[in-house]
Amino acid sequence: MGGGVVLIPALTLLGLDIKHAIAVSIISVIATSSGAASAYVRDRITNLKVGMFLEMFTIVGAIVGATITLASQNHFLFILFGIVLLGSWVALFIRQRSTVRQEVHQDRFSRWLQLEGSYYDQAAQKTIHYKGVRAYLGGPLMFGAGLIAGLLGIGAGALKVLIHDLVMGLPPKVSTTTSNLIIGVTALAGTSVYLAGGLINPGLAAPVVLGVVTGAFLGTRFLVRISNQVVRTIFLYVLIVLGVEMILRGLGVI
Repeated sequence: MGGGVVLIPALTLLGLDIKHAIAVSIISVIATSSGAASAYVRDRITNLKVGMFLEMFTIVGAIVGATITLASQNHFLFILFGIVLLGSWVALFIRQRSTVRQEVHQDRFSRWLQLEGSYYDQAAQKTIHYKGVRAYLGGPLMFGAGLIAGLLGIGAGALKVLIHDLVMGLPPKVSTTTSNLIIGVTALAGTSVYLAGGLINPGLAAPVVLGVVTGAFLGTRFLVRISNQVVRTIFLYVLIVLGVEMILRGLGVI
C-alpha cells in the first residue's frame, strides 16, 4: 500500500500539518517500494511488463495531483483521504469472496503488450499461470490512481491493487507486488512537486524512511507465505478503520 495510509494519520495525530505529512509520506512511499519491490522481483511474482506500461499513466497523474494539493484546504484533504480509503474498502469487500477468474481469451491490446506470466505460490504449493486483460481500461484508471497518490501522498496502492485485480484480472499476489513496484515511481513524480513547493522536511523524512524500509523488508517475508484471502482481509481492516477516522477528523468530529 505504500505505508501512507498509516503514516499520514499517525503524523497528523502527532500535530503535523497534513500537507507536510503528505510530503513526508510520499518520500516514505519511495522507500517502501524500493525496499519491498526488489524482493518481489527476485521471487518472480511482480509482472514487470504490466508495471512498466501502467507507470506511464500514474506518473502524469501524480504530478497533477500534487499540484492540486498545494492549493487545497486541509479539511478537504482529510475528507478526501477517508473517502478514497472507504471507496476502496467497498470494492474490495464485494470482491473478497470470489476467486480470481482466468480470462481464457485476452483482448487484442493486452495480448499485443504480452501481459501474462506465472509464479510459484508457496502457500498453495503450485505454479499460478495468468493473463492480464483490459489494459485499455487499466491505463486510464491508473491515471486516476496516480492522481490520488500525488494528491494524498499515499502511494494509492489500494486503488492500484483493485485495478489490477478487478479490471485486469491479475491474481492478488501479482496485483500487490506489481502495485508495490509502480507506487515508487509514482511517488517520485509527486515528490518533485512537493520539493519545489518547500514542504519536505529532511530532518523528519530521514527517520521515517528508516522505519518504513525496515517494515517493508519484514512485510515481504510474510506476503509470500500467506494465502490470497488473508491479503484481502488485511486490506479490508486497514482501509475501513483509517477511512472512517480521517473523515471524522476532516469534519471536526474528533
